[in-house]
Amino acid sequence: METSIEQLQSRKPKQKEFNLLTDEAISFLNRLHEKFSDNRYELIGKREQVYDQLRNGKNLNFPKTTEDIRNDPNWSIDPLPKDLQNRKVEITGPVDRKMIINALNSGAKVFMADFEDATSPSWKNIMEGQINLYDAIRNQVDFTAPNGKKYKLNKDRAVLKVRPRGWHLSEKNFLVNGEPISASLFDFGLYFFHNAHELIRQGSGPYFYLPKLENRFEARLWNEVFEFAQNELGIPNGTIKATVLIETITAAFQMEEIIYELREHMAGLNAGRWDYIFSFIKKFRHKPDYILPDRNQVTMQVPFMKAYANLLVKTCHKRGAHAIGGMSAFIPTKDKEKNEKIFDTVRNDKTEEALAGYDGSWVAHPALIPSVEAVFDQIIGDQPHQKHILREEFSTSASALTSPQVMYGEITEKGVRMNINVALLYIESWLQGIGAAAIYNLMEDAATAEISRAQLWQWYHHQVSLKCGKIFNRALFCMLLEEETEKVKELLGQERVESGKLAIARDLLKKLVKSEEFEDFLTLKAYPHLQ
Repeated sequence: METSIEQLQSRKPKQKEFNLLTDEAISFLNRLHEKFSDNRYELIGKREQVYDQLRNGKNLNFPKTTEDIRNDPNWSIDPLPKDLQNRKVEITGPVDRKMIINALNSGAKVFMADFEDATSPSWKNIMEGQINLYDAIRNQVDFTAPNGKKYKLNKDRAVLKVRPRGWHLSEKNFLVNGEPISASLFDFGLYFFHNAHELIRQGSGPYFYLPKLENRFEARLWNEVFEFAQNELGIPNGTIKATVLIETITAAFQMEEIIYELREHMAGLNAGRWDYIFSFIKKFRHKPDYILPDRNQVTMQVPFMKAYANLLVKTCHKRGAHAIGGMSAFIPTKDKEKNEKIFDTVRNDKTEEALAGYDGSWVAHPALIPSVEAVFDQIIGDQPHQKHILREEFSTSASALTSPQVMYGEITEKGVRMNINVALLYIESWLQGIGAAAIYNLMEDAATAEISRAQLWQWYHHQVSLKCGKIFNRALFCMLLEEETEKVKELLGQERVESGKLAIARDLLKKLVKSEEFEDFLTLKAYPHLQ
């Protein structure tokens, strides 16, 4: 039995949220599920097999079976449309109405509307996000906030790209034949069904960011979804354009193959630095010589991160694709001295990217856009990108991509406390329905929170020795968790604490850290608590 509008309306929060779930749209989503669900489950299952191989001594390497793809100089991606040529600065954020207006008006070249790491996927958030994007595309997203401030779109706005949720996630509120649909297919399908033709009519197109891919086969599945969806709606193949986030250590060894699988729909690759660090910890969590230091010490200057960043540029430009730099998560403050340090840090980071050959980069806050754009304008000039920079002088190896270089940093009690504190604040925020949270002048999302809890698991299960001499064992973790919980209570205030979300967050974090089995994504454990 397929999903019906009646079934969905039986659990709707508000009637208006179901305007997009027409019978035709539901039928399209059902067809996506029925065609691609089995392949998706098979690919997700293979992720664990890769980890088991690494645990049993196998090393990551560039696949020999695809050497012919990497060595063939005669293929490249299909030409890109005019509105995806200049991507010097991109802004990302959740899909709430205010954010969408501000981001499209921000002066950035591209806005990535994020259903994934920056959105807490309550049914209300997901459906209202779809409506907000539908309205924004049709210039009917204007609204007045409760304080009387009016928000409306400018004539000149950023190009819209949408990031659906990753292959590992399901949408529990939309069932097909009794099982939840893939969240990837739901987010992509509903947006594409309603907006593809309108975007094309306006001279743009359906553009996407694809998260959490681990190998070329997962990219191939997306390509098959694109071909099917375009055929269903009578849209020429290749109209969809996608940028893939290279944010897993396994995908770093298959960048060229991922581009190849999506070559008709490929726009570029993005260096998803925060998820990449998380993936590094996750895949090598069993190895004591792969333990990373405090989170703030794992920068893009660390050798294994620098090798990954340089390889991404070389790979993209070899095939005519854009190379987009990682997220600058800083949030400016009202403190002038702190702001000067923030802007200096951002400029230095983006200068490194631009000099490495990147064609643009990400920011989390509009105030950073002029500085980042100025950096890329200074280095690239009037050209929209620098894909002519082929980085042929750069070469790397499997060991360079995977060696943690453990001697460069330390694990401190301050670092442990910060990870506990940030993880508590973010999980509590996520459970409240806020997926992008400003915490200590940084925009934390699921990716950055994952680093914090993954490091805690790694340090706890290897019982690391902290700089102060203490052993990070059960007793110390429990003590620090209680102390940091009290600090968070003071920060949040009594009313918010009484909502009960902090208590759930604390219990979740405690279980995630102490569990013998590492949970692949904290959001999988937190999702049942969302409505």
